[in-house]
Amino acid sequence: MGSPEILDRLSAIAPVTVVSGNIDKATWSRKLPENDVLEIGGISIYVLHDLAQLDVNPKAAGFAVVVSGHSHVPKQETRDGVLYFNPGSAGPRRFKLPVSVGRLIVENESVRGDLLTLSVNAC
Repeated sequence: MGSPEILDRLSAIAPVTVVSGNIDKATWSRKLPENDVLEIGGISIYVLHDLAQLDVNPKAAGFAVVVSGHSHVPKQETRDGVLYFNPGSAGPRRFKLPVSVGRLIVENESVRGDLLTLSVNAC
């Protein structure tokens, strides 16, 4: 997340679930969990920073979605009936990747992902 102010600003807009990332080294961030689980509309979602650190079998554990973000590469793919979703990064452009956000749409006890590329003016 980078700073607690980002969390405060996001929390003013909507409920926020956050996990620690590789840049979260400050004292305030030590209380952030490494992973979290959400249940929305009957859909179980496993959230972690780096997909390489996935420590569960999502299908066996009953998760419909795994959300990660470490690579900053917006991507979604379904493997073994589980949606693996990386919304990319809405912060400053990194590694020539698009600036993006993602959303999960939960309807009728099913889920799909939507990746949105943001238009960013050059400085």
